[in-house]
Amino acid sequence: MKFGICNLSSAPLRIEPSHKSEMVNELLFGETYKIIEKYENWYKIISDFDDYHGWINENQFCNIDEMEYTRIKKSKLFYTKNLCENIFNKTKNIKSPIIIGSTLPALKNKSFKINNDFYEFYGDTSDEKSDIRESLIKTAKKYLNAPYLWGGRSPFGIDCSGFTQIVFKIQGIELFRDAAQQATQGKNLNFISEAKPGDLAFFDNEEGDIVHVGIIMENKKIIHAYGCVRIDNIDHNGIFNSELNKYTHNLRLIKKII
Repeated sequence: MKFGICNLSSAPLRIEPSHKSEMVNELLFGETYKIIEKYENWYKIISDFDDYHGWINENQFCNIDEMEYTRIKKSKLFYTKNLCENIFNKTKNIKSPIIIGSTLPALKNKSFKINNDFYEFYGDTSDEKSDIRESLIKTAKKYLNAPYLWGGRSPFGIDCSGFTQIVFKIQGIELFRDAAQQATQGKNLNFISEAKPGDLAFFDNEEGDIVHVGIIMENKKIIHAYGCVRIDNIDHNGIFNSELNKYTHNLRLIKKII
């Protein structure tokens, strides 16, 4: 089996091996993956973080051998906390931007290594917090007004479940990729009044399928990606958009993840 790592700020995963195909997910810097198929100049991969399948173009593919893959997988992983930072590739003398939620493997003394390249990073990274819920909400607010993008996981374009996944990732908590998958995690809460900041709320469509997710805040508010990352009111019926003066999402269930 072959392995790879995202060495760009981000890289799209597509449902078919074509630049015209729908983007279904997005890799961020430092995320590893396994190669399961090759077609012309495309690789079908499985992302290690969320087991998501997709096609990546060979121009955005960075190979790592099994030994390097194992080293990275076993190392302590750090995640970037600011919207955009620079890393410096000392080996190639290149400075590159990376975005919030990027992975830095085995970071020590502001340095880390991928293959034979040595990097320096002087920005903020994730660490243990005494109040994870407070940290979750603080991180979530950094994405406010980020535009909605199907399959996106960055502050320059993100979907509802990509938003919740990355916010929790930065706290060291792994969520599945899609809203319906995330709804299988955690503990059910019976009433909206039981919810605390950092709990997840899930919403369904007319067919009863879970299609949306957001993060509960204080004072009957929710932060979610809908058009853009925004804060709206929530009650036992669902999300009420005061600008549209109507409910936009029907509440299905609430989950306690932490």
